[in-house]
Amino acid sequence: MTLFDAKRYQGKRVCVALSGGVDSVCLLHAFKEQAKGCGIALSACHIEHGIRGEESMRDMEFCEALCRAWGIPLAVRRVDVPALAKEHGGNVEQVAREVRYEAFRTLLKEVDLVATAHHADDVAETVLFRLARGTGISGMRAIAEYGGIVRPLLSRTRAEIEAYAAEHGLCHVEDGTNGDENYTRNYIRHTVLPAFGKIHGNAARHLVEFAALAAAEDDFLQRQAEEAIVRVAGEEWVPVNLPDVLFARACLACMRQCPREDGYTRANIEEIEKLRALQVGSKVALPVPDGSEGGAARYAFREREHIAFAREEEPFPECPFTAAGDYLSPVPFTVREAAAAPADLGGDARTLLVDLDAFPAGCVVRTRREGDFITPYHAPKKSLKKFLTDRKISARLSRKLPLIAKGSEVYAVVGVEISDAVKVTETTKRRAIIS
Repeated sequence: MTLFDAKRYQGKRVCVALSGGVDSVCLLHAFKEQAKGCGIALSACHIEHGIRGEESMRDMEFCEALCRAWGIPLAVRRVDVPALAKEHGGNVEQVAREVRYEAFRTLLKEVDLVATAHHADDVAETVLFRLARGTGISGMRAIAEYGGIVRPLLSRTRAEIEAYAAEHGLCHVEDGTNGDENYTRNYIRHTVLPAFGKIHGNAARHLVEFAALAAAEDDFLQRQAEEAIVRVAGEEWVPVNLPDVLFARACLACMRQCPREDGYTRANIEEIEKLRALQVGSKVALPVPDGSEGGAARYAFREREHIAFAREEEPFPECPFTAAGDYLSPVPFTVREAAAAPADLGGDARTLLVDLDAFPAGCVVRTRREGDFITPYHAPKKSLKKFLTDRKISARLSRKLPLIAKGSEVYAVVGVEISDAVKVTETTKRRAIIS
């Protein structure tokens, strides 16, 4: 029996996460048997969590002896997980998992891949656990490969792995806590999943197939939601008329651009959903750090047909307009000289083409003020307030748009419009693009 084809890892530096249990021993053996033929540089790692006393030490010593016998380099990391859990609070199992994956991230600086021994039964158990706890379709992704962490045994059941161990006469150690059904995972493994197996003999494999289907559908829905997000003046905007399933996903995608991703709950999404029925300008606060913790507060605002995700407005000091260069205004922008004619700009409405020499000396970059006016491109003079209202730009957003102005006359509203006074003509010598 071959557990997996190692050709997909050809030429890679692979480190196997070795606990000493039958799954990881079989994974390491399968790699060892194929490594030379596939040009794989094989190593192993073992995390000694300090949870099970002498038994934990036994597991570490077994892994050391096994790797010596097989000629495989082994990295051992010892961490007192119970002490960490006590110091920082939290569940011992969760802290142990965090320790493992932190170790994997460190290893990935030296190897190409870290391989774990998760298999089909683990996926089935995870699906049942998450369904019982409560989750959406994203939670059905169960155990995935990501960021250099691979799972070669995901298509194999525990029974198949145990058969492989017997076929090759492989020794392993048994975690004494595996039979303790006070642990939720063990109860699912020893009681719940076998009960499903009595309903249908292929129940575990069907749960794995369901997880794969859920992952594919989750990816599709996520792409649809993210493609619906509009980016305006440095903000992310979600259309209010999106179907509910896409609206919630799009909102989450916007919030994940902020700090404290783990602080968001379904209640936050429900508050944002209420904005769809409220008037323009309504807002709800998002659970992110306040200014004293190093970040401006963020809100979701109702903007006509969108929900905008934005930081609290911050004062912006004006700065001189010195032609070409980068400007760190509330909405950062760049002015660069270019030989392009208007037709060469690619049709991006937010990109403005100007005559750089037409800006009068003394222009500054700033935000709007009372009394500002503009003579829009090929249009009559009007107050900036009326111009922005006509363009359906809300008062909130208009207060953060950067302007290039001298006195009360505005020569460019970045990302929106230029003054007729700075348009490109046949006599223009220096064209510039504002984007």
